[in-house]
Amino acid sequence: MAEEPTFLRPFVLSPPAREPERTGQVDTYVPDGDGPFPVVLLVHGGPLPPELRPTPRDWPVFQGYAAALAEQGILASVVDHRLYAVPQDDGVLFDYVTAAADVAEAVETVRADKRADPARVVLWFFSGGGLLSAEWLRAAPEWLRGVALTYPLVVPRADGSTDPRFGPVKDVLGEGVELPPILLTRAGLEDPRLAVPLEEFVAAAGVPMEIVDVPNGHHSFDMLDHTEESRAAVRRAIGWVGERLGQPV
Repeated sequence: MAEEPTFLRPFVLSPPAREPERTGQVDTYVPDGDGPFPVVLLVHGGPLPPELRPTPRDWPVFQGYAAALAEQGILASVVDHRLYAVPQDDGVLFDYVTAAADVAEAVETVRADKRADPARVVLWFFSGGGLLSAEWLRAAPEWLRGVALTYPLVVPRADGSTDPRFGPVKDVLGEGVELPPILLTRAGLEDPRLAVPLEEFVAAAGVPMEIVDVPNGHHSFDMLDHTEESRAAVRRAIGWVGERLGQPV
């Protein structure tokens, strides 16, 4: 019997199930009540094979995060962006340009929802999606109340496979721009190729950054490590998001 893929493993929390509304590439989990509700957009990682099924919005981890946020009165959406590895004559291109356009479109879609409060938004990036945070940090709109990063990639590969505008996220932090609040969730058992750049990212911030450490957690601890430590870290991250949006958990 084939081993179950990591991305199909259950979320570490068990929020009440909630059926999303599907619009194009975006699934939205609507809280109970009338709104307007603050907004969170969940941005998955990659690059992923274009043929991969199910796609991230149907993974238990993102369904779980979105349901948990909706339970706290937050309009939570998951975008199936197209961060694919595209073969080239001289190698491979990680298509962050297309993915960034998909995320920007998704942001406009969820902010335009009649049940949303477009002035209260948090963007939450995971894993390889972390590089997509650079542009939002560089020019944060007034309505962006925070940026959350969970076991993120913050430095691209050095082989030219990523467009330069998605370069090291720490470089954005040193540009003298006014940054939104930042949450970083780190796995203690992270791959050193991600962990070392994260240390540099934290050192470069120059602004207070909320850090949630999961000392015994692996990359994707919110699927892999069903421990109280993991559950506490996820609850703390959701609590931070709620506070930024005026919805304390």
